[in-house]
Amino acid sequence: MFHKVKKVSPLPDFQLSVQFCEGVTKIYDVSLLFETLPVFGYFSDKKDEFEQVSVDIGGYGISWNDDLDLSCDELWENGKLVETPFDGLMSFADATELWGLNESTLRKAITYGKLVDGVDVCKFGKQWVISISAMKREYGEALVIDKQNGKTL
Repeated sequence: MFHKVKKVSPLPDFQLSVQFCEGVTKIYDVSLLFETLPVFGYFSDKKDEFEQVSVDIGGYGISWNDDLDLSCDELWENGKLVETPFDGLMSFADATELWGLNESTLRKAITYGKLVDGVDVCKFGKQWVISISAMKREYGEALVIDKQNGKTL
């Protein structure tokens, strides 16, 4: 399955907190790459540049510049899972993209009692959040569509 990156934040000691659209957070240690991929050793003297990391368009990875980047697969496979109070939650926008649905489908599911407000979903301001377990229960496993190639992953 494709694991789209939603957010990345630099941490001390050349580590990154990486949040995925599936509601999972992992810590990735970039310092482990300093010896195996010497190009990343560049950061050992440039901590301020390390902190300029950002998510690539589409969530396919992260990058610092044209020469330094990491794929979403690398971050997922080699990151260490951390528990947060927000595990298992995602926005309606992320859920509809991962499951190939329309946001109105989820809103109607709330109206008809298929998704229970306060149990399966919750609204914070204008933003709806849904549990991944509710999505899997009602809609099965996620379908991920690669918008660049127009393929289901």
